[in-house]
Amino acid sequence: MATIADNLYQLHHRMETACAAASRPVQSVTLLVVSKTFPGDAVREAHRAGERRFGENYVQEGLDKIAELQDLRAGLEWHLIGPLQSNKTRAVAEAFDWVHSIDRLKIAQRLSEQRPPSLPPLQVCLQVNVSGEASKSGVAPAELPDLARTVAALPGLALRGLMAIPEPADDLQAQRQPHRELARLLQALNQAMGLRLDTLSMGMSADLEAAILEGATMVRVGSAIFGSRPRA
Repeated sequence: MATIADNLYQLHHRMETACAAASRPVQSVTLLVVSKTFPGDAVREAHRAGERRFGENYVQEGLDKIAELQDLRAGLEWHLIGPLQSNKTRAVAEAFDWVHSIDRLKIAQRLSEQRPPSLPPLQVCLQVNVSGEASKSGVAPAELPDLARTVAALPGLALRGLMAIPEPADDLQAQRQPHRELARLLQALNQAMGLRLDTLSMGMSADLEAAILEGATMVRVGSAIFGSRPRA
């Protein structure tokens, strides 16, 4: 049975192959290990294999894991990639290093106000609903410029880029389209507003090749590393 370290080796090989196909240096794409629903021991094993960045979908689970792994805190970077409700922003502002899922101003303002001044700025991405799915979180592309302009000016936050969770597709070309759109939106923000956004958080286990071809700088991968998620 393959270990987490074995799976990480295979995954990094996939990323290297995708980067070569895109004529990009492998260093231009960062792996975010999505550890949601998996125990702290799995994070420790991935850490021993060299990983430092971990993503959690659920605030309380993430907080519990951060506390459990406090002995590794200096060497770990914790990213919240799931929905964030306004009543949980303080805990996130105090404990996490990144938030990828900001899709409205109220959440950003609360994170800004609640980020402890003793900590570095909270690194944030705006989640965009690039597929236009009614059930998906994310700001509509048409509303993105106003949100980006306001969030970029908030103290305690550092706006880094955009995140998306596109509608699943089996065909590579179909997978590439929403990733291409997110990259276009980031470029447009930088050009129109003089921003220096450098992060495209896109691509998961099933579509990381398409995302890397379209410029992803951070891919969020869980099941290809840890296996199928435990059933609730």
